[in-house]
Amino acid sequence: MSKEPVAVTGIGQTAHVAARRDVSLAGLVREAARRALDDAELTWADIDAVVIGKAPDFFEGVMMPELYLADALGAVGKPMLRVHTAGSVGGSTALVAANLVAARVHRTVLTLAFEKQSESNAMWGLSLPIPFQQPLLAGAGGFFAPHVRAYMRRTGAPDTIGSLVAYKDRRNALKNPYAHLHEEDITLEKVQASPMLWDPIRYSETCPSSDGACAMILTDRAGAARAPHPAAWVHGGAMRSEPTLFAGKDFVSPQAGKDCAADVYRQAGITDPRRQLDAVEMYVPFSWYEPMWLENLGFAEEGEGWKLTESGVTELDGDLPVNPSGGVLSTNPIGASGMLRFAEAALQVRGRAGYHQVDGARRALGHAYGGGSQFFAMWLVGADAPAT
Repeated sequence: MSKEPVAVTGIGQTAHVAARRDVSLAGLVREAARRALDDAELTWADIDAVVIGKAPDFFEGVMMPELYLADALGAVGKPMLRVHTAGSVGGSTALVAANLVAARVHRTVLTLAFEKQSESNAMWGLSLPIPFQQPLLAGAGGFFAPHVRAYMRRTGAPDTIGSLVAYKDRRNALKNPYAHLHEEDITLEKVQASPMLWDPIRYSETCPSSDGACAMILTDRAGAARAPHPAAWVHGGAMRSEPTLFAGKDFVSPQAGKDCAADVYRQAGITDPRRQLDAVEMYVPFSWYEPMWLENLGFAEEGEGWKLTESGVTELDGDLPVNPSGGVLSTNPIGASGMLRFAEAALQVRGRAGYHQVDGARRALGHAYGGGSQFFAMWLVGADAPAT
């Protein structure tokens, strides 16, 4: 039996700021869910199941918050699943929800991911000891900076590339009313003059800590036919993982990322992603990961990713816009960051991305990774329903 085509007919996200003190965690998720339902012109009664995801519970210190959030999520009396794959969780949560529709287990599913970093301390929560090493790092940047330096040595990339990415994404964020960071006076010189945190990663080349949530309505072909606005159709989706540490692991370009992208492209019939995709929402918490992932995801040959960034290819008006929304560098509610990438890709092909819309976008990739570059989740969405 063939899979049921899956459509995104509703998308909602909250305003993202450092601290949403105006709402509780329940209020935060309700805000995103309500906006997704309104976009699809549905009510809670139309939802058959709920799939949620968030980062580790110790970030907020509330264990299994989905239990007390069931009412806020409209899940009372309905099946509810929780997904967890570290920072990629927002993406993998959406994929689990999509698979439930594709398998015809449920017809219409609400999926939601969230984080309230203001009620946590993710910096020290992520400062975990690494086996057989001295505990000298603080935060995720301390873990990933050596991998960035390895990329620079391997490719000969000049040390200006990271600041170019940050400058681009922060300018894109000015066009996104939901983005956390709106730096009206941003300049390339200010990025390059910001303090060095983890060599070679500067303060302005890192993601913020955000409170926020994102929700989507996924439905079948019949549900899409009733939707009031154009749908984004899921043409391919996949998850892959590998251990954080193992002999021969390539931290610069993990095999799991390559395998995940290859599977998604195969499903969607993509043979040349550089030419066939119109926009990419890529998980870039530290600016140097844009050129690294351009290579890992097959948009550039090994050692060539930084050249796409340097030449302006990834600008909003470039040949392959990357993170038109401002990306994780501008908004980072960790549990929701991956779903935001998926949702923003869907907004692009629906033609509903507002001021950061890519003209004529028909196919877009949403990408998320998590842990020590060990979890990967991606989907490819299109404006047209997939061929059956």
